[in-house]
Amino acid sequence: MAKGNGSLARPHEGIAVPIPARAWGACENNPVASIYEYVRHPRGAELHASKPFKTEDLRRTNHPNFFVRVNARVGLKVTLIVGTMWCAYAFTVLALFALPSAIKQGTYYVVVWLSSSFLQLVLLPIKDAEAVLKEAEEIQKHLLAQDQAITDIVTRLEKLTAPPTGA
Repeated sequence: MAKGNGSLARPHEGIAVPIPARAWGACENNPVASIYEYVRHPRGAELHASKPFKTEDLRRTNHPNFFVRVNARVGLKVTLIVGTMWCAYAFTVLALFALPSAIKQGTYYVVVWLSSSFLQLVLLPIKDAEAVLKEAEEIQKHLLAQDQAITDIVTRLEKLTAPPTGA
């Protein structure tokens, strides 16, 4: 640590963070500070050197293999289309076309129609849409918790760096 210039040197990240002078004594007098030495995980340098992941890399739409690219693009399009409420409405209309013939054949065929045609065709898109909404909700919760943590950190830093009011 570079105590003289008022910054906490972090050579493993290549940056220096300004620390108020009054915070240095508290850190040095802490018994944990004398027994702890930061050792960066070996994978950290490897991850730092590699490029960040992009969604197109995960979706494999730029894969060198033609068949993998086509499969990824078709799968993405089908998922985007089938996961809409408009698709659920269309499947409802499609399933209702088979209802009159199922009613003519009897109760067993109505149950078969209900379980195989109607429920599967209509609930599949709703289930996909619900999964997307659930994931978006989880991401929003995470971002709100992250915002609160950042706000708390900024508040604590402002208290540390604020000039003394009395004395």
